[in-house]
Amino acid sequence: MIQSAQVASKFTLFTHHAKTFPNLVTALRNSMLRTGVFKDEQTAAEQVVQVLNFNIHLVKDFRGRRYIERITECIPVEEKNEYTFDHRNEKTLEGKFDKFFDNATIFFTKQTNRELYKYRNILEFVDDSYVLTNPISDENIRGMRENMNDADIEAFDQFLERNWGIKPPKLAVYDEEGREIKGEGADEQRQTRRVPVATTQRPVREGMPRRTSRTSSERPTQRPATQRPPVRKRPVSSTNATNTAVRRRPPVLKDFDLDEE
Repeated sequence: MIQSAQVASKFTLFTHHAKTFPNLVTALRNSMLRTGVFKDEQTAAEQVVQVLNFNIHLVKDFRGRRYIERITECIPVEEKNEYTFDHRNEKTLEGKFDKFFDNATIFFTKQTNRELYKYRNILEFVDDSYVLTNPISDENIRGMRENMNDADIEAFDQFLERNWGIKPPKLAVYDEEGREIKGEGADEQRQTRRVPVATTQRPVREGMPRRTSRTSSERPTQRPATQRPPVRKRPVSSTNATNTAVRRRPPVLKDFDLDEE
């Protein structure tokens, strides 16, 4: 599942029974370690958090109601080069040692207690209603808008601005020659542009006549069920009769002695 989500995958959807988001990451990390592909826990967990974008957590209460309790977003923490070369500017040996130990502290922190991800709830179920708590990250907003048509992008942008005050960049508009339209002309094109609606009509091949529907007056009258067309019998010649008789002859058992059997 992790491999298919990392390579050539539009999206991946799976289920799990973890109670919290950290438990979900830990359980998937342990599963990857049990396969034998990974030996280091840090590396396995890093591969997991790169795949988990959103976690939709469902709950079933004692009344038997099943509902979405929260939607959590996973934000991987990118590793940055925080090492410095300030020890070169120090004149004293003590100053050089201080800068060296600063870099050593950063190194051991990354090796022992490195933060791989952050998670925050986007939506929560509170008092029988859903409440938006934290905005979606810019990276996930960009990825979601790239997989929407124009109508969905416009509705999604209005949702972001209405609830979180986020104003994503508008879509670029191009003319027939492929040049980008800017200014008021682009706004007019966005308002007049319509998203094509998918139809179920089959494409017509070139050179083939198009099938058209007929009205009731143009349709031929149907023959009653009791009236059947006459059956034309094909005359059978003597040669065909002989061949037919030969074909219907039962097979002959060769080299088969009934007495021996």
